[in-house]
Amino acid sequence: MGLFDKCYDYKVSEIVKAKGIYPYFRPIQESEGPVVLMEGRKVVMAGSNNYLGLTTHPKVKEAAIKALEKYGTSCSGSRFLTGTIDLHIELEEKIAKFMGKESALLFSTGFQAGQGVIFPLVGKGEYIFSDKDNHSSIVSGNMLSAAAGAHVVRFKHNNMQDLEKKLAHAPEKANKLIVTDGVFSAMGSIVKLDEMKVIAKKYNATLLVDDAHGFGVMADNGKGTVHYFNAVEDVDLIVCTFSKTLASLGGFVVGPEKVIEFLRHKSPALIFSASPTPAAVAAASAALDILIEQPELAVRVRRNAERVRKGLRESGFHVIDGQAAIVPIIIGDDEKCFSIWKMLYDEGVFVNAFISPATPPGMQMLRTSYMATHEDQHLDFIIEKFVKIGKQLDLLHHHGKHPKGTGHKVSKTPPDKIKV
Repeated sequence: MGLFDKCYDYKVSEIVKAKGIYPYFRPIQESEGPVVLMEGRKVVMAGSNNYLGLTTHPKVKEAAIKALEKYGTSCSGSRFLTGTIDLHIELEEKIAKFMGKESALLFSTGFQAGQGVIFPLVGKGEYIFSDKDNHSSIVSGNMLSAAAGAHVVRFKHNNMQDLEKKLAHAPEKANKLIVTDGVFSAMGSIVKLDEMKVIAKKYNATLLVDDAHGFGVMADNGKGTVHYFNAVEDVDLIVCTFSKTLASLGGFVVGPEKVIEFLRHKSPALIFSASPTPAAVAAASAALDILIEQPELAVRVRRNAERVRKGLRESGFHVIDGQAAIVPIIIGDDEKCFSIWKMLYDEGVFVNAFISPATPPGMQMLRTSYMATHEDQHLDFIIEKFVKIGKQLDLLHHHGKHPKGTGHKVSKTPPDKIKV
């Protein structure tokens, strides 16, 4: 068997493309935030992780332009050598202060932050206890540590009884790391951090939370899941990304100064990668300033998600409950999921299709996510189109008019006429 045989034998994407329902790699030609231009027409965006809607904010764009003009397009080296500029240091200090931790360290992507923190810290004979639904960056870090001799133990999703059971079987004196997402990226479920922090303390385990989907969304100040649970003193390390709330590209970890200093000198993901570009850092810094000045944005994005969550649930869809910006609608079949995605797209709404193996069998879903900059007219348009298609395909648990209490009026405005 040749190495590339598997590539030539792979036909799944070709089959879906031939049916005209392929939902991935669709280019965005222009973005105004809640409304984007795709394939020559405007659609309402209900699939972006741009949670606070800051990617088009004038202050964020201006900061990136000024950094580009001053520093150029790249730092041309890793943070360890020639790739550190004053903007990196300034943002690290600002993030650490905002998150209530001693120190912060920037990475070039959020994926590298998750991977690049776990591997240097957990090695031979040490233990990682990882939620089964954790993000791929955590899984990658776990695998690297396992290759170095660490023991990786996965516990059932958000199941604190299973976590404690597995911790109890580990050697008492062994070093232990519990690692979890704050808000899980597919389902939008929130970690049971109030229980987890007690278990971590009981078993003398270090606790790491990856809050990529909680930062800027959870807690009324937008400081994320750890602050939502008042657990800043209980969580040792918080990892996050710039690519969602902070409207840029990059990532960070915050924690004790001595730990961050160790990672500066021991994390391959940091040392062997080019540093975050000046424009990316400046944009993230400006976005953080806006969050600090306008914490009500975090309240608004949760309110927007809840408006759609409630509207779709009361209309008869199988909607996963939650409190964050993510609203998943369970479809339960790969091809049906793609077909509904295409029908929504044709109606002027863009969502994300999640199928197996990214989801368990029977849990294939349309994952929607919302921004603070969505207006009620955008949200009502999304609900209306979902309900229209749900009735056509008999997806609803009941039919007829919207039940009372959905909190929205039906929009008759096409997406190209909706004002941003």
